[in-house]
Amino acid sequence: MRYKIEVQDDTGIWSDVRGDDGHILVFDDENAARAALAERFPVLVQMEKYAGGKRTRVIRILEDEDDWPDKRPAAE
Repeated sequence: MRYKIEVQDDTGIWSDVRGDDGHILVFDDENAARAALAERFPVLVQMEKYAGGKRTRVIRILEDEDDWPDKRPAAE
């Protein structure tokens, strides 16, 4: 499984969190994604624990054979 992180703006729009290179941050481990989310948005993550409301989230990326490279072993 792969995961990405998202944050909600003040108007309620969710957007992907991107790295310095402009690419969407993708993680192979959910715990790593949650740690990166807490590192980048510590105030929002802590507010969710005490004030309620959800402004950050970790999303599982579902693989689709049309979107991902062929994962079959190479022919010998």
